[in-house]
Amino acid sequence: MKHYSKLENPSTQNLLLIGAGLIGGSLTLALKHAQAVAHVTGVGRNAEVMRQALQLGIVDSVVLANSSEFNQAVQAADIIVLAMPVGQTRAVCAQIAPHLQAHTIITDVGSTKTSVYHDAQAALGEHIAQFVLAHPIAGREVNGPQAAQADLYVNKKVMICPHATNRTADIHTIAALWQAAGAQVFELDLHAHDAIFAAVSHLPHVLAYALMNHVADSDLSADKFAMAGAGFRDFTRIAAASPEMWRDVCLNNKEAILSELDGYLAHVQQLREVIARKDAQAMLAQFTKASERRLSWQTQSLKGNHV
Repeated sequence: MKHYSKLENPSTQNLLLIGAGLIGGSLTLALKHAQAVAHVTGVGRNAEVMRQALQLGIVDSVVLANSSEFNQAVQAADIIVLAMPVGQTRAVCAQIAPHLQAHTIITDVGSTKTSVYHDAQAALGEHIAQFVLAHPIAGREVNGPQAAQADLYVNKKVMICPHATNRTADIHTIAALWQAAGAQVFELDLHAHDAIFAAVSHLPHVLAYALMNHVADSDLSADKFAMAGAGFRDFTRIAAASPEMWRDVCLNNKEAILSELDGYLAHVQQLREVIARKDAQAMLAQFTKASERRLSWQTQSLKGNHV
């Protein structure tokens, strides 16, 4: 996995942000703070959400999707950031394509990459060369413009997943953009990306949603929630994340997620059998293995934040 060394700070005149929520909003706040962008135009479907984004300084002007002003905003953009759920990629790219200028770079923040590439390719045609796929490994369990933070990406990892027709200069522009936001930028094959993040991002979200629903639907659920402590809170924190976004992630990375889920369920079944037969030694061995690996990963992860 390639790590990008420090690139020259970008100087973007006009950035078009489609989806002014936590992820996209945090990016533009960071870029404005770093003086890496002159003007940000925000696009959204909800006028009230866009009004909030304008008031919070996430964007400098707003246009609504499907308006004539949107077409003009695409034509004027130097960089277009797609920050809506990945399931909307094809429709949004089809709307962009007729108005896209040759110099404009498109990028995204989606948690899946193979599906985004294929959807974008279907809608953009030859313009797919202008699309640099990216994924910031950062987030919060709250959503909307009010959740955006200018420092969200400081020392966080961002994956860039180039494809065969990308221009090197465009890749470097997007890498420099994320570096200006404080991130550490890495390059990763898009298929490897989806396999890796199915395990360490998508699966944990699925499990958090499942545990919340399990407790909510069980006997004495109100009492269980009342008594729940830090362990339950930490495990289920990400279940408060955007349901629309995670629905789209699961639909668009289905095979990899199912493979990881099957593997996880096999480990759960194995542990269930150990508990059922009261095999103290096997139980201790499994818990010790997990504990040691968690501590080792934690140590390596802390070192990695200083790359």
